[in-house]
Amino acid sequence: MATTNGAVENGQPDRKAPALPRPVRNLEVQFTKIFINNEWNESKSGKKFATYNPSTLEKICEVEEGDKPDVDKAVEAAQAAFQRGSPWRRLDAPSRGRLLQQLADLVERDRAVLATLETMDTGKPFLHAFFIDLEGCIKTLRYFAGWADKIQGRTIPTDDNVVCFTRHEPIGVCGAITPWNFPLLMLVWKLAPALCCGNTVVLKPAEQTPLTALYLGSLIKEVGFPPGVVNIVPGFGPTVGAAISSHPQINKIAFTGSTEVGKLVKEAASHSNLKRVTLELGGKNPCIVCADADLSLAVECAHQGVFFNQGQCCTAASRVFVEEQIYEEFVRQSVEYAKKRPVGDPFDVRTEQGPQIDQKQFDKILDLIESGKKEGAKLECGGSAMEDRGLFIKPTVFSEVTDTMRIAKEEIFGPVQPILKFKNIEEVIKRANSLEYGLTAAVFTKNLDKALKLASALESGTVWINCYNAIYAQAPFGGFKMSGNGRELGEYALAEYTEVKTVTIKLDDKDP
Repeated sequence: MATTNGAVENGQPDRKAPALPRPVRNLEVQFTKIFINNEWNESKSGKKFATYNPSTLEKICEVEEGDKPDVDKAVEAAQAAFQRGSPWRRLDAPSRGRLLQQLADLVERDRAVLATLETMDTGKPFLHAFFIDLEGCIKTLRYFAGWADKIQGRTIPTDDNVVCFTRHEPIGVCGAITPWNFPLLMLVWKLAPALCCGNTVVLKPAEQTPLTALYLGSLIKEVGFPPGVVNIVPGFGPTVGAAISSHPQINKIAFTGSTEVGKLVKEAASHSNLKRVTLELGGKNPCIVCADADLSLAVECAHQGVFFNQGQCCTAASRVFVEEQIYEEFVRQSVEYAKKRPVGDPFDVRTEQGPQIDQKQFDKILDLIESGKKEGAKLECGGSAMEDRGLFIKPTVFSEVTDTMRIAKEEIFGPVQPILKFKNIEEVIKRANSLEYGLTAAVFTKNLDKALKLASALESGTVWINCYNAIYAQAPFGGFKMSGNGRELGEYALAEYTEVKTVTIKLDDKDP
């Protein structure tokens, strides 16, 4: 996986690059309470829950466990901060942008701390957290900071004696529910556009990975955001998540997670106040490799596309369709890549793959691997857990995969690469579009006409051509079909956080 600044390529240091960053050793977790009104609160119930390091299975710390009363308190604070005449509502647009820029500055200042916390909580390699997750956070904050004073309405021509124009106004209190695979990055994807547009936010981080969200709360306070503008309530989906989704005073929800839970979020939202909902959900993404592709590029991109972040990506290249003329060679090279992938301590600079997030996910992946074996796929390498390594799974490659197998239909969310064979373009289009998902797709070919035909035909919110996971703050991201609704990032995201108001003025007919 190429990183944003070239210092790391495929998890290995560039010898000409500056010295690699180092994690903060023996880091003491400071922020474990509920963040409301720029203050740290204990839960109303007095309950706490533990968060664990998936690399060692050791408990990191205990975090205050929020519930509906804590969400109610957070919403009350967010509503007060949004009221007309409040410090936040009186703040002009350029000042909102400056606050977001200053928040980006503090994230950059504490980048090593945040990357260390992310690695402790998720098990992802530290260099990936530092160079990919944190770089994405900083760039997203800066991008939306630049938009704060550029959100404009339009003047609309109507009758001769009428002036008609539109205003783009903030929605109000926005709820955000974020996942465990990219905890801080997915939070920033929601927080930055919401604040850019002038909204207030109540957010719930995933219960497996709450630590970077809470640390960000301390930076929000340090920057000087008014109390109540951002509120963070850690807890569980059936309690905090459900309370946010169904709260009648929350006007918009942004959720990233599984399709199954996304349906519950949308249902709860529709039963409360018809709040606006954006969903970024699951994917079973086709990666199409044509016979005329740059084979070495396609192999490497497909490998990183499925194994990056331990395979725990909604964008994972988990259906690799390879044209029959190059199928055997593609499989051979893919197996070589998988066998060489370093798996181990995520704080080791040589490591490219850490553990899965928890036992539930670990068991699900191994079950799907076993299904591949039983259903007739050819296991080329991997196929089991690492011996005496807790939640670590060997990079796994299956060939001779068919469309009816579970590993070709279900989202694995783990380090498993199913490789399928196709004969022609019309066939692969039909097969690629056959599932309920439509998040991302990729095409590898040197033929521009073929690439554009496939890009047009594939039912996906994003199509990458001769690249993979090329995600930018300025480009919209979201899915078709059961992969979600709405868009994050780019100018398109602003529409998800604003209401459009039409103002019509009747002019005096008399001559001045």
